[in-house]
Amino acid sequence: MWSDDPKVLERQAKVLHPGGWSVESDRPLSTVLGSCVAVCMHDPRMQLMGMNHFMLPKRHPQSILEEDNTVLAGDYAMEVLVNAMMARGCRKQHLQAKAFGGGTVVHSLRTMIGADNARFARNWLEREGIPLLAEDLGGSWSRKVIALPNGEVFCRRLSVVTPDVEEVMEQEWSLQEQETEPKAAATDAKSDHKRIELF
Repeated sequence: MWSDDPKVLERQAKVLHPGGWSVESDRPLSTVLGSCVAVCMHDPRMQLMGMNHFMLPKRHPQSILEEDNTVLAGDYAMEVLVNAMMARGCRKQHLQAKAFGGGTVVHSLRTMIGADNARFARNWLEREGIPLLAEDLGGSWSRKVIALPNGEVFCRRLSVVTPDVEEVMEQEWSLQEQETEPKAAATDAKSDHKRIELF
């Protein structure tokens, strides 16, 4: 039913930006990740795929972000995704997850946000009893992820200097610097990893 060519799938996909989430049965979902994490949630019985894209594990109590930006936090993003899956007829005990992102690509931030996001995703899924079937988390690279309603997920590691990744980096920097105190350090451009893996 689905093409084996990730480029074709990418053109068909609904693109998620930071704070976004969606549940689909008839089209792929796609996103680009730096230090953010995307959790892909699949129900094999319903043939539904859900995905979110969060920037921070949870809102800091003294956050200066607008209230609407709660959607950028992982604790909200995970709850809203599971609730959306269940609203489409899924049962929580049938859900399976795959997680991506959490790269250390914005080195000028005070904290290792990518590692914190990855840790949060693993811990949240374990606590909720949702099996994490596959992951590509951490490292010093960004990623492009394409998820299909049949449960397959393609992940390609990217250089931080490609145009689409630069856009994500700018979004992450603009929002995350409001949550964390930046320190002076240069961001190193990494080599482009062309490998596409199927998870």
